[in-house]
Amino acid sequence: MSAIRFDPRTKLVLLFMCVLCTMFAPSLTYELFLVILAAVFGLLSGQYRYTFFGLIAYCLIFLATKLSIYHLTGIWQAIFIAFFGLVNKVYPCGFMAGIMIATTKTGEFMAALYKIHMPDSFVIPFAVMMRYLPVVKEDWNSITDAMKMRDVSPSLKGTIMHPVMTAECLYVPMMMAASNTADELSIASVTRGIENPNPRTCLTKINFSVKDVLAVCFILIYFIIGLLIRRGLL
Repeated sequence: MSAIRFDPRTKLVLLFMCVLCTMFAPSLTYELFLVILAAVFGLLSGQYRYTFFGLIAYCLIFLATKLSIYHLTGIWQAIFIAFFGLVNKVYPCGFMAGIMIATTKTGEFMAALYKIHMPDSFVIPFAVMMRYLPVVKEDWNSITDAMKMRDVSPSLKGTIMHPVMTAECLYVPMMMAASNTADELSIASVTRGIENPNPRTCLTKINFSVKDVLAVCFILIYFIIGLLIRRGLL
């Protein structure tokens, strides 16, 4: 099955609605089905591997949350419920954002934002941020590979066993690389004419279609259902 290309503005609306759904989620099951809806969107967008592992990861989080509620007591229950409660609120939005970033180029986002007349003060930082995230991931992979060559594990166990060495080999280089990357991306963006006041062109045709309307309607209906459940009307 070929991937369906959604309008970048549709993806932004879906992400915004996903945030609202998690804010007013009436139950944990509601958040589970929200992640399933995001997974369907990911499959339609062609992100099969990311969607599969993301959905499996949330199922494990969901089960761990249920176990914390029904099989723990006292302070441990309070600690784990608070932790998993935060994870359940953040995960659907992060899951949707990952799909959005993986399926949309920065130029498409910029063209879509200019179409809705967003100011440069928002578009330019947003474009730099979109370029920034993949580079940070590459830096992270390079640093962790270098740590393994020095027999330093970047895992949680390695952090607990050797906290000073982990901070020296992982977090300090990561902070330095992140600072340098931000400067380089800003300079590169200016060099490529990001501050040009003329209208921006894009090779990809950006317009709303039936599939975009259906996607927005589905998430809007799901949000309304959550509100009705929250008020006891369903």
